[in-house]
Amino acid sequence: MFAFIGYMEQIKHKTFGGERPLFGIKDTVLEDVTITDGESGIKCCTNIEAKNCRFIGKYPWWHVDKSVISGCYFEAGSRSAIWYSKDMTMRNCTIDAPKLFREMKGLTIENVTINDADETFWNIDGLHGSNLTLHQGTYPFMYCQNVYIDGLKCDSLYVFQYCKNVEIHHADIVTKDSFWECENVTIYDSTIDGEYLAWHSKNVKLVNCHIAGEQPLCYAEGLVLENCTFDESCDRAFEDSDVQATIKGHITEVKNARSGHIIADSIGKITYDKFVKEPNNCKIESLELRV
Repeated sequence: MFAFIGYMEQIKHKTFGGERPLFGIKDTVLEDVTITDGESGIKCCTNIEAKNCRFIGKYPWWHVDKSVISGCYFEAGSRSAIWYSKDMTMRNCTIDAPKLFREMKGLTIENVTINDADETFWNIDGLHGSNLTLHQGTYPFMYCQNVYIDGLKCDSLYVFQYCKNVEIHHADIVTKDSFWECENVTIYDSTIDGEYLAWHSKNVKLVNCHIAGEQPLCYAEGLVLENCTFDESCDRAFEDSDVQATIKGHITEVKNARSGHIIADSIGKITYDKFVKEPNNCKIESLELRV
């Protein structure tokens, strides 16, 4: 987050439409401004603050550096609204449009609801979020790096693919195929419900988390779980994974774990078949083995 310095021009209670009506403006506060039809309403701008504005047309906020957006609304037609921008803070906004936030550096986002999160947050370097709600859509947070989020509710599919250096607290995620091919991810005090969690990942750590869904945490390197719980749906867990796990309560099935150490209060089934891979030396302990 940054502070505006110097004189700021004021534009209030105005409506703009057409092609690039505010192209190249700088050091400007927009208050109660509406960007209607047309494309690229605010483009190639610097030091811009938008307060209580409404965005209707396509691509309204591209190549904007050093900006603050607060109390604004992005209608469904304002798709692909914010791309190629640096050093942005957004707070207290509602977004009904897909494909926001692409190819950006330095994004702080607080108390924001995105009702069509399709292909949102792609290739963001330096994302700091709190109290985010994402609904519907596919593949949010793809190719992001250096991410910190505290407070996330998400029912979008295929979240966090190909991400690096991610820390998440207090998340409630209902999804499928999440955290695939990710590297250096830590998740605290969260619930993740969905099939095929964190396949083909490296250095993923879950602390005080609850996990639900089929075949979680397979084909992983450097996987760590501390004080986690598993739903009954979690069968065939840890296949071909290198894992260090302490599990509270019961886990339905551990299958073909490759290496490491797994300890749980109870394990319904331990499966090893011809597809297990070397070194095939994972130590598995149960306080009460249920077969």
